[in-house]
Amino acid sequence: MSAVLTERREDVLRLRSEVAALHGELTRYGLVIWTAGNVSGRVPGTDLFVIKPSGVAYDELDADAMVVCDLDGNLVDGSRQPSSDTAAHAYVYRQLPEVGGVVHTHSTYATAWAARGEPIPCVLTMVADEFGGEVPVGPFALIGDDSIGRGIVETLRGSRSPAVLMQNHGPFTVGADARSAVKAAVMLEDVARTVHIARQIGEPLPIAAEHVDALHDRYQNVYGQTGGVA
Repeated sequence: MSAVLTERREDVLRLRSEVAALHGELTRYGLVIWTAGNVSGRVPGTDLFVIKPSGVAYDELDADAMVVCDLDGNLVDGSRQPSSDTAAHAYVYRQLPEVGGVVHTHSTYATAWAARGEPIPCVLTMVADEFGGEVPVGPFALIGDDSIGRGIVETLRGSRSPAVLMQNHGPFTVGADARSAVKAAVMLEDVARTVHIARQIGEPLPIAAEHVDALHDRYQNVYGQTGGVA
């Protein structure tokens, strides 16, 4: 066991519990099936993160089931094999130090957009609020190394969006912590569904760029109890 892991044991235990519980939000909102999907969270102030083990049923995911990896994707604590997406998560954490949480799902509507290789347009105030513009599409990449992570980082570096639709695969979301990344995944599926339905009726109306900027700024910096505005 590494010295860092020993020193930050309480932080790791707390994050194990938090990440395990957040997997329950994926099932609660219908974003995953069977054992697919994963949530990870960076251990603050370290080069470690907690992630779901590979191929384990969601009803078996408690704090003890979670595994801890370093930023090269190596297992440093836990008895199970890490998620098959661990290399992608690790690459994101290495390249984007501001990211504290990563989520991957195969949620139906967001994945349908990914299958078409089509970004979700900014035609709803919720899209402007959470994503700051259209939800971008990342390149096709195979699972198993950091190719997916590279695609995520390359795409998100040119966008305000905390979400990317990896072509022919599905959505990945990021956040300042694991909970924020899960929130983005929940909101992504909601707007993906709504915009899809709107397109069955007609062509959705885009929101002007200046309004997108204003909406995004308000939601990120004013909305909620911290800013004192409901």
